[in-house]
Amino acid sequence: MEHRSDTNVKRKQPTRVATARPVEFSRIRNLRAFEEIADQIRKELSDRRLRAGDRLPPERALAEQFGVSRNTLREALRSLENAGLLRLQKGATGGAFVRESTGDAIVTGLRDMFHLGAIQPEHLTEARVMIEASAVRAACERATLEDIEALNANIAAAAKAARENVDFYDQAAIHLDFHRVIARATKNPVMVIVMEALIDVMQHFIRAIGQKRNPWVLPSRRRFMKHFEAGDSDGAVKEMEQHLERLNRHYLSLVKEKDRAEAAGE
Repeated sequence: MEHRSDTNVKRKQPTRVATARPVEFSRIRNLRAFEEIADQIRKELSDRRLRAGDRLPPERALAEQFGVSRNTLREALRSLENAGLLRLQKGATGGAFVRESTGDAIVTGLRDMFHLGAIQPEHLTEARVMIEASAVRAACERATLEDIEALNANIAAAAKAARENVDFYDQAAIHLDFHRVIARATKNPVMVIVMEALIDVMQHFIRAIGQKRNPWVLPSRRRFMKHFEAGDSDGAVKEMEQHLERLNRHYLSLVKEKDRAEAAGE
């Protein structure tokens, strides 16, 4: 396996304060006007006529284009803000700005589904195994020397935290960071966002079931890295799957223990 040591340096782009050309919207006839407004703005984004950093026309001008009240317009803009597409800024230099894509809406949505019970622990753990296998295979093919160094540094930090008996949840956060590094090594922004959403929910899940240390994470990490550094994607995937399946059985047993304790009134 040949590892590339070159990485792309991200350069800060100048802030865009105006659209490249005037954006034209159609008058609204739908009874649920704010939804149609949001749909039209989404269409401008998907067609790349509006881009990250662009500022939409002032409220008064937008309301006139759409043929709606400013209250209806604000409802639409707030819905797009909640979806993570716009940033609403007050003041003389404020307005509605197109946000950089961060994936925050996906993370928040998955977390809310978990808290509402739409995602059960077994769904979460099963999804981790499936997604992680794809991430490991892609990362094994695309990882740079810097990615490998980051993974080994994470293992070293986890070992140090264990020796020093650092707080359980702080140790868990270090272990979860290992999976973030793997996702970044895939060079796929979708995988990074999906992994971040899963990790966010896992952090809430771990706190909900309580703490119980296990001794097999670090040995598994070291076995994994032998395969990973050798470019053995099959071996790396197999080690990760076995580790996650064992860890997930451990988590689900803790869920059952907690449920039994609550049923007994402990």
